[in-house]
Amino acid sequence: MPLRLEARDAGFAAAFAALVAARRDGDADVSADVARIIADVRARGDGAIAELTARFDRVDLAATGWAIPAADCAAAYTGLDADLRRALDLAADRIRAFHDRQKPQGNDATDAAGVRTGVRWSAVEAAGLYVPGGRAAYPSSVLMNAIPAVVAGVERLVMVTPTPGGEANPLVLAAAHRAGVSQVFRIGGAQAIAALAFGTATIPRVDVITGPGNAWVAEAKRQLYGVVGIDMVAGPSEVVILSDGKSNPDWIAADLLAQAEHDPVAQSILITTSPTEADAVTAAVERQLASLATAAVAAASWRDFGAIIVIDTLDDALPLLDALAPEHAELMIDSPETIFARMRHAGSVFLGRHTPEAAGDYLAGPNHVLPTGRRARFASGLSVSDFMKRTTFLDCGPAGLAAIGPAGAAIADAEGLAAHAGSIRVRL
Repeated sequence: MPLRLEARDAGFAAAFAALVAARRDGDADVSADVARIIADVRARGDGAIAELTARFDRVDLAATGWAIPAADCAAAYTGLDADLRRALDLAADRIRAFHDRQKPQGNDATDAAGVRTGVRWSAVEAAGLYVPGGRAAYPSSVLMNAIPAVVAGVERLVMVTPTPGGEANPLVLAAAHRAGVSQVFRIGGAQAIAALAFGTATIPRVDVITGPGNAWVAEAKRQLYGVVGIDMVAGPSEVVILSDGKSNPDWIAADLLAQAEHDPVAQSILITTSPTEADAVTAAVERQLASLATAAVAAASWRDFGAIIVIDTLDDALPLLDALAPEHAELMIDSPETIFARMRHAGSVFLGRHTPEAAGDYLAGPNHVLPTGRRARFASGLSVSDFMKRTTFLDCGPAGLAAIGPAGAAIADAEGLAAHAGSIRVRL
């Protein structure tokens, strides 16, 4: 059974603090293994990649070829069932439209001193997209990661995806074609991240790497940050649902299970003002699990990491929501804007009873690559700006430097940097 907490109980504060602090990223310390893989790839390049791919994925790259031809991706797209292809197109169009509105604009202004300053945004030259080949081989993630890069203006988008036993996921290939991916390579794991970061004779080096992966992939991204840009180090997925006692228990249960089926360590939490609703949702979850195809995974997640929290008023939910800083927050209440306006921390918020988190996963438009593990306190979801750089520029001219230069030289003198001061004064 999931954890159940009552805000009125004497031990609530301590129990809730323990829930917030609990880690779900796994106990295995893979940092040393990942460091060895990274060093091997850096030293031996393609040779290391080929050996590791043969060992972990049972793929002989010399026999299969390293790249999956663009023609194969195009064939996968045209070979889709017509309804599924239309759905993929709708998702791609909506994701593109949303991210088009995100593209940052520069600025250019001359102030009263005659000094011109501004900001110019430009895309990185190349981006790498990691697509898992195991439990989480999702074409929706291809669209969510690739389309913002295309909108940003990235010239070359390189996708890596493991193909265990040599089998590529046709839906992933179709999504890569629809999103505009430039190249697809059949490699995965920490070694694929290292290959993208350093470049090899076969795998081109990129500037930014995005996309979800297992613990080895996440650790490789963490270790290589600085050599290459990354989106984030993500952990298991999570949702927090706030209800006011007036929601359909079956709807709430369905949304809790939609998150739980991602992974045995995913987390689904309900916060409700109604003990009766809490009981009804608990029963609805058990009923739905009985016929759910992914019941083994979802049941483990709900049993080990699920929680139901009963509070007195909706205002009581605000500090709980902000402490949990959830990846996804569903506000299944009468006036969701009243709570949303006061929330500080969440990756993405879903307003009202008719906005399931699953709509955001696929085609509503906002990105589904979001901070997990309470990281929404300081991080944001993937966006167009993750594939862009902000460059400032400055043009003083003779009059502008005459106006501000003496003050700059005085500060340089105070810092003991005589050459700094001199480089200004020599022009005055």
